[in-house]
Amino acid sequence: MIGMFDSGLGGLSVWRELARQLPHESVIYLADRAWCPYGPRSHAEIEARSTRIVEWLLAQGATSIVIACNTATSAAAAQLRRHYPGLPIIGMEPAIKPAALASRSGHIAVLATRATLSGEKLQRLAAHYHEHVQITFLPGDGFVEQVEAGELDSPKTRDTVKQALLGLAGSNADQIVLGCTHYPFLAPLLSCAWPQAELIDPAGAVCRRIQQQLESHHLASPPGQVASYRFVSTAEHEGMQDFIARVLGMKAEVEPLQLA
Repeated sequence: MIGMFDSGLGGLSVWRELARQLPHESVIYLADRAWCPYGPRSHAEIEARSTRIVEWLLAQGATSIVIACNTATSAAAAQLRRHYPGLPIIGMEPAIKPAALASRSGHIAVLATRATLSGEKLQRLAAHYHEHVQITFLPGDGFVEQVEAGELDSPKTRDTVKQALLGLAGSNADQIVLGCTHYPFLAPLLSCAWPQAELIDPAGAVCRRIQQQLESHHLASPPGQVASYRFVSTAEHEGMQDFIARVLGMKAEVEPLQLA
């Protein structure tokens, strides 16, 4: 079973792609909505919280972990891999490389939370491609909160998206890297606000990496196996239930969890 977690609903964009690519793999998804958003918290806080979540997921029978959150990946993935050396732990990777390779204008944008944008991992990756393309960093202020509220197309959300993209005014940016798993749920608004750019969602590449890791650790389920899905939330589980039904088009019971 795959254990997957995020600060909230955003990681469901990764879950959605995983269910499409690997329909035979069972998943337990934990939304840490009691702590959402992770962005304003310190790396030490996120690392400790992520460790606690992974402990809980392992106790539920998870044999691999997907950190479906860019901020948590940046803050905690390295420490978790040191702590659990034999455990497959797959995190999010900002899709700067495919965006740089696909760009015709030589100008790309990275849209992410401020915590992710300031993280060493993203900055190191960006530095590697800076000599090949111009990169504009855009903080998606308010994006996570709007997705968590289930407001994917409200006037406030449309205004939030437009404000975030003001940094591209007058530019020829033709690729926008979605550096937070919440952001794919706002893709229609982003495409409307900046139609000349292709949106790069790393979920597909992450799921291919999950498949590779499962196979190399001999953890992959047989193709004919029927997958089971379990959803857990540390707060507002009813709101998450509604989101899954409305946005993902499936009926699922979300279990409430108090995680100390």
